[in-house]
Amino acid sequence: MQSGNRPQFSVVVPVFNESANIRELHRRLTEFFRPRTDSFEIVFVDDGSLDPSYRILDELRRADPRVRIIKFSRNFGHHIAITAGLDFSRGDWVVLMDADLQDQPEDIAQLLEKTQEGFDIVYGIRKERDDPPMKKLSSWLFIGLMNRFAGAEIPLNSCVFRVMSRRVVDHLKRFRERERYIIGLMSWLGFRQTGVEVRHAARFAGEAKYNLRRSFRLAFNVVTSFSYLPLRLASYTGFLSALIALLLIVTLIAKKLIFGIPVEGWVSAMVCIAFFGGVQLLCLGIIGEYLGRTYREVQQRPLYVVDDSNSDL
Repeated sequence: MQSGNRPQFSVVVPVFNESANIRELHRRLTEFFRPRTDSFEIVFVDDGSLDPSYRILDELRRADPRVRIIKFSRNFGHHIAITAGLDFSRGDWVVLMDADLQDQPEDIAQLLEKTQEGFDIVYGIRKERDDPPMKKLSSWLFIGLMNRFAGAEIPLNSCVFRVMSRRVVDHLKRFRERERYIIGLMSWLGFRQTGVEVRHAARFAGEAKYNLRRSFRLAFNVVTSFSYLPLRLASYTGFLSALIALLLIVTLIAKKLIFGIPVEGWVSAMVCIAFFGGVQLLCLGIIGEYLGRTYREVQQRPLYVVDDSNSDL
């Protein structure tokens, strides 16, 4: 329960160009918590919004002392914004949700009820997704890649919407890698976790921020951040290519010496060169991706830069 001056609940909400949704989200969150407790805060993280999102957040902050804002100096990305919200949150229990109102603030009650059974993380599982077919497909492919290649165990219809205990948040704050997928880190962390079915609605207003390109980019980042499998695949591909080349050489020699069939001209040679050159470039690209990530980690730059805040870390 509540510890010292720490609020009982924190709600962490990353915001990027969500000016049309913020007031409604604040109203519904406040209406949900006020009958239950006075000990809560709402931590909004403005991830470099280009619309009036920050102005609206600032107005809410002036009118409601429970509203806390972290404003980034630029856009650092969805999962970095989530990280900042967790860094600044103070609650014994932390609710994480997006600002688009696709997940319903009223369903927080279901998540909190499940924590009474001893779970440290309770995440939402969408019964029916109110998304376009391409977004559903990209989401399923992303989570499938995550589970297959990164060794995670994330249900296909799970979402960012979840509640977690303070000890989970404190452990998450220790992870400072730049390329991050916060849901995957929670899965890796362990502790008792379970899912609860929640409603999923269309966006209250505005446009979705994740398109197919961004989803696949995130999937690639996650696979290379959580697994060495791409490097192993590069090794296997190199071995297979060398084996194919050896078999091809043996075949050409046999055709010439045993069967007297002359070796075909430059076309076959160019095809082989193009194929094996492409394989080499692919493997070098994968290795370069890991080297680049290592280089960025060694620089030890901060994950984000705060431009304005009414919160103390």
